[in-house]
Amino acid sequence: MSKTALLLVDIQNDYFPAGDWELHGMEQAAENAASLLASAREAGQMVVHIRHENPSPEAPFFRAGSHGADIHSAVTPSTGEPVLTKARPNSFVDTGLLELLQEAGIEALTLCGAMSQMCIDATARAARDLGFDVTVAEDACAARAMVFGGVELSAQQVHAAFMAPLAMSYARVVSTAEVLKAR
Repeated sequence: MSKTALLLVDIQNDYFPAGDWELHGMEQAAENAASLLASAREAGQMVVHIRHENPSPEAPFFRAGSHGADIHSAVTPSTGEPVLTKARPNSFVDTGLLELLQEAGIEALTLCGAMSQMCIDATARAARDLGFDVTVAEDACAARAMVFGGVELSAQQVHAAFMAPLAMSYARVVSTAEVLKAR
């Protein structure tokens, strides 16, 4: 059994066009994530789907029980693949993810999904701090444009601003093609 697991984080309907919180490039990111998913399944790697759910009915997106909170069809879980629900950006908080990975003897994680600046960043940093080797398939992740202190940042700038520090000390940040070539 492989000691690497694929984590698909928050690839949910609300992040796609016509969703309540559309991300730039989410369709391409999901296409790349689907390639990673197919490869992981073929290699017999553990696959874990993470989905975010906001408990408040007034939440701007991922409202509990809504279509927007469902995992997108591009990466539909197969029977036997764990689906964990979280309420925080860090996929390890109150989900049982760490125990699941430890029980399976997982030592390395490949991450993809959304948002680059929230759940991917928080999960990658936590995973590394917990001792996992971490790879982020950066083109299988998507971000959202932001404004801070009067500075407007495009989704591409936000994505790069989060991938660069992850690559410095938390993860191997590479393309989907590079992940697939290494398998």
